Amino acid sequence: MKLGRLYFLFMFFIGTTISSYAQKEIEEVVVDKENIVKTSSEYKPLAPARAAFYSAIVPGLGQAYNKKYWKVPIVYAALGTTIYLYADNSKSYRRYREAYKLRIAGKKDEFTDANGNELLSLATLEQGQKTFKKNRDLALLGTIGIYLIQVVEASINAHLLQFDTSRNLSIKPSLQFDQNNYSPVVGASFNLKF
Repeated sequence: MKLGRLYFLFMFFIGTTISSYAQKEIEEVVVDKENIVKTSSEYKPLAPARAAFYSAIVPGLGQAYNKKYWKVPIVYAALGTTIYLYADNSKSYRRYREAYKLRIAGKKDEFTDANGNELLSLATLEQGQKTFKKNRDLALLGTIGIYLIQVVEASINAHLLQFDTSRNLSIKPSLQFDQNNYSPVVGASFNLKF
């Protein structure tokens, strides 16, 4: 019975110490030549989800949320290019499709000159339709792909912004010697310091 109480008290104190240590917010002081700045290295678990949500609502907003403003024009340039390609190929597809329908009906189309000479053959009009339709569909897939990539990029970037890049993360090469003949040994090691 006494051992049970002792075990309970031990677990209680261990549990409260661990939980109180886990709730502690770590603050560090950065000393600049002119100012002393107090920063907090607080982990924000919802930041990646929020950045992805913002990017999903308005493309580029997640990048702006991560304070990577230089990426916003790249997102809009990529989306604008694929949307332009989609619209241009769709317009050309409709032109060739309309000319093909008129040609089959025996009427004059835009690819027939004033004398009635056909500038493009029926097979060329059919091949043009296939090509422009394929390019239109690829442009649509490209637009969807770029949209999804920018959402994922905003989320990943928000994760990486919380990654510790302090001076404690460094590479320190060292030379090791063989204990038997004191010659240098080639090798690599990976040490973690907490």
